[in-house]
Amino acid sequence: MAEPASGNGESRRSKRRKRSRRANPDGTMTLIEHIYEFRRRLGFALLAVVIGGIFGFIWFSTKLGPIPSLGEIMKAPYCAIPAERRLNGAMGCQLIQTQPFEAFMIELKVGVAAGAVLLSPAWLYQFWAFIAPGLYSKERKYALTFVGFASVLFAIGAVLAYMLFPHALQLLMGFGQGEFITALSADKYISFMLSLLVIFGISFELPLLVVMLNRVGVVKYVQLKKWRRGIVFALFVFAAFATPGSDPFSMLGLAGALTVLFEIAVQMARFHDRKLDKVREDEGWDKLADDEAAPFNYTPSTIDDEPSTPTASGGRSSTDDVT
Repeated sequence: MAEPASGNGESRRSKRRKRSRRANPDGTMTLIEHIYEFRRRLGFALLAVVIGGIFGFIWFSTKLGPIPSLGEIMKAPYCAIPAERRLNGAMGCQLIQTQPFEAFMIELKVGVAAGAVLLSPAWLYQFWAFIAPGLYSKERKYALTFVGFASVLFAIGAVLAYMLFPHALQLLMGFGQGEFITALSADKYISFMLSLLVIFGISFELPLLVVMLNRVGVVKYVQLKKWRRGIVFALFVFAAFATPGSDPFSMLGLAGALTVLFEIAVQMARFHDRKLDKVREDEGWDKLADDEAAPFNYTPSTIDDEPSTPTASGGRSSTDDVT
């Protein structure tokens, strides 16, 4: 009875090897195999998030050498409020727990968020490994560039939000100094800070989106130049509604940063379109009549070859359908 069990185990292992992208780098799989591959990659990604969450949970109350604990980092803006304006400020800097297990849930939530950010290369790689075999080398380069800049912009936005948060908090807590004293609930305070960090981080992806849309030809520099004033006004309106607090620091900081980044994206679109116009002029495409065919190469390519010029199907060969 042991031999059939061994045979079944070997059969399952051989099936997993066949579904693996290492054994099948071109990504040709059936629908069921794609689903199994996605499940496997998703499992590894969730495992990375869990490991990061455990590390973040421990870091919340533990210093890592010269690096302060995560709890001290999150609590620093609140502690910057003058002691006489905080409840029991003379006794230290502590937030209020209003429900049982509230502190545990806060440590878990903050730890998972911090761990997911720290181990983002690990779980992002799993999604990248799933989609990469179906892309051309040029498309892989664009996708890697997009993910890399998206991560950097999100981090910059989160850091800017953290820098503005103490000023915004002191302004909000400054009203009614003689009648009120600040006693913040830990859950609401942490939720407010995390939402501000996430909103700033996601908002900083806007210029990257503009650049990518320009690269694929959806938006031209001429259109962006024409819409510039309206878009800048929309950015200020968005910042007013997106920032969770009603303070001007967060709103103006987000709107100003988005305006600068949007202008950088517009200038990048300008240089890109100017380069394309020069190529069209050198190739003579701009002199073609409306009823004249463009000089494209309509020869289909194989799945392993990357076409140098667009094909009749928009740059991909019909063999791509196998993936």
